[in-house]
Amino acid sequence: MRVPFIYHPAYSAPLPSSHRFPMAKFRMLHQLLLAQGLAQNDQFVQPLPAPRRWLELVHGQRYHKAFARGELSHQEQRRIGLPATTPLVQRTWLAVGGTVLTARLALEHGLACHLAGGTHHAYPDHGSGFCIFNDCAVAARVLLAEGRVQQLMVIDLDVHQGDATAAIFAEEPRVFTFSAHCQSNFPLRKQTSNVDLPLDDGLGDDDYLLAIGDLIPNLLDQVKPDLVLYNAGVDPHRNDRLGKLCLSSTGLLNRDRLVLDACLRRSIPVATVIGGGYDDLGPLVQRHGLVFRAAKEQARLHGL
Repeated sequence: MRVPFIYHPAYSAPLPSSHRFPMAKFRMLHQLLLAQGLAQNDQFVQPLPAPRRWLELVHGQRYHKAFARGELSHQEQRRIGLPATTPLVQRTWLAVGGTVLTARLALEHGLACHLAGGTHHAYPDHGSGFCIFNDCAVAARVLLAEGRVQQLMVIDLDVHQGDATAAIFAEEPRVFTFSAHCQSNFPLRKQTSNVDLPLDDGLGDDDYLLAIGDLIPNLLDQVKPDLVLYNAGVDPHRNDRLGKLCLSSTGLLNRDRLVLDACLRRSIPVATVIGGGYDDLGPLVQRHGLVFRAAKEQARLHGL
């Protein structure tokens, strides 16, 4: 079977045309994967919304109910940066369900890729930085609660630190968090992951790949996770509006190849989420497509 790709048409909830979050990217990514021959229609699997019992493994009831009912304070909503419209509420619960499904399918097939996810600034009781619920944290807790895994590892290569994920699992030895991020970038107050790799502004392809090239395989050998949740954010790209690093598209593709190869050659299942990226929609969607290209290549190379 081909690598499962997880997607729902409701992921692209309508936003005001002036809003800076590129909400149309999910729909356009689905179209791009089909147009470029990186996916077939029967490869896509639709998720169901996450049930409340899953969310409450991470998020407080007061918070998720207030969000769903449009009762967050102005300050709470401003911190998230997204309006709590009915379509946005629906897509948020769907996207969390999508990451849980991606993780389950990765355990089954060795590799699965989500056309959304990576909302790593969402804390148990509040959202931040366009992140409402922490999908990877929920997926990790669900799989642990169900006994499907004993040890997980989060590899977060979004340009912004996976701060909330690090905080959520600070006292949880069964979830190992690794974040490589631009040191000077958002969030201003960093949390402590199991391993953090703070990077200098302007870092390019070669130095970036050198920084993670031995570290990630060594961490996999040390932690021996049953599953890796990989945030393949494309905002380290040199043209990203919120990035500050200087990777090319080729550098991002080689980064994704490195992570997937390191996991698959150790027979460690890996679930990918797309993370952040902020640019004009055309080039941005091309960048988000890179992890799916790498997944197709690596699945073939590793006989999945």
